[in-house]
Amino acid sequence: MGLRVTNTLTREKEPFEPLEPGHVRMYVCGPTVYADAHIGHAMSAIVFDMIRRYLEYRGYRVTFAMNFTDVDDKIIQRAASLGIPPNELAEQLIDAWLDETAALNIKPATLYPRATQEIPTIIAMVRGLIAKGHAYVVDGDVYFRVLSFPEYGKLSHRTLDEMMAGARVEIDPRKEHPMDFALWKAAKPGEPAWESPWGPGRPGWHIECSAMIYHHLGEQIDIHGGGADLIFPHHENEIAQSEAFTGKKPFVRYWLHNGLLQLGGEKMSKSIGNLITIRELLERDGAGPFRLLVLSSHYRSPLTFTDEAFDAATRGFERLRQAVRGAPTEPVVRPVHALASLADETREAFHDAMDDDFNTPSALARLFELARAINRARATGDPKEAIAYAQTTLRDLTGVLGFRFDDVVPSRRSAEPFVELLIDIRSRLRAERRWELADLIRERLNELGIIVEDTPAGTTWRWA
Repeated sequence: MGLRVTNTLTREKEPFEPLEPGHVRMYVCGPTVYADAHIGHAMSAIVFDMIRRYLEYRGYRVTFAMNFTDVDDKIIQRAASLGIPPNELAEQLIDAWLDETAALNIKPATLYPRATQEIPTIIAMVRGLIAKGHAYVVDGDVYFRVLSFPEYGKLSHRTLDEMMAGARVEIDPRKEHPMDFALWKAAKPGEPAWESPWGPGRPGWHIECSAMIYHHLGEQIDIHGGGADLIFPHHENEIAQSEAFTGKKPFVRYWLHNGLLQLGGEKMSKSIGNLITIRELLERDGAGPFRLLVLSSHYRSPLTFTDEAFDAATRGFERLRQAVRGAPTEPVVRPVHALASLADETREAFHDAMDDDFNTPSALARLFELARAINRARATGDPKEAIAYAQTTLRDLTGVLGFRFDDVVPSRRSAEPFVELLIDIRSRLRAERRWELADLIRERLNELGIIVEDTPAGTTWRWA
């Protein structure tokens, strides 16, 4: 029957047919880089990595763009509190994101556009919206006129009155309508700013994604993804400004949104500090288990992270690892055996589940059945050829979901005794005035992300 996906716009499961046969243009909203990324960000990244991987497995060429919001009120405020320029903070956190997502085995995007690199396109779009009567200028700010777009609300399936009742709308007497949103913000003293026809300023949050898509992917794309919390107002506003600017329908063919992650049944929040950062997850050797935890739930469903759930995922990940352990790297000729037949049935069931709106829980259930059969076959001495064929099938299908079993990175915690040993050796070398070797140890530790500091009270170290 082919791949079917649930479109947030229509609330229906629809056959997947890209605008250009064989080529999928896909855009996913990335992080606003003002603080360490947490496991909620990781969940969304894993979901859309899974979707991308399956599309590629099915033979599509995927152009995948994920943006960085690198200028924003939160970035400016956080940088000020740290006493560094906003662009320096953004650069540090972008580097951290790329390192952490690589450790999570998330494939690099085809494109990583940034808000600060899209200013010319943003200005051109804002000018076009003003010229078409969809936007207006007030004191150097530019607002989108929501009443000029009759379909406003079609993604969130709410009227303007319902939106106002459910949102905290800041009353601004300069706006024509309370729901009008900023396309361009006039500069404030000390903030980053760019010249524009309306005076120095910077882009509003929503316009950057529309500009990036228009610039890099075209007037229409196949898939736009993000967390369910972005449906309104961010994605709703993207639709309004993009379709008002181009006149093309639709701006996006399929809107896909992942459910949100809760920590022990409570929504994670920076304001109350109940966050688990991606760095902390990686220190627990949690990349594989967390991916399994995420994909054990349907991507559109909310997910609750608890220690018990994570421990169960860790055990499940280890069962899969043991089942593929020793699998041959070369293709295996299919033998005539019941285990080989089960492997073929598993592959077919995997396709059926994934074609049904990326139903990873059903797909994983079949993979675990195959893993159990492999382990039983080992115990009962079944033919090696049959076990090898089943193993390669399991390895291939778990790879489609992004699981990686052959390069588990030791946690920082497990590395700490070895760091302490090297610090002790270095201290002895310094006492013996063997400076060259002491400096070499310090340099090598620094390359591994370990900062060594010599103080009057002795030598200390910390992770960078």
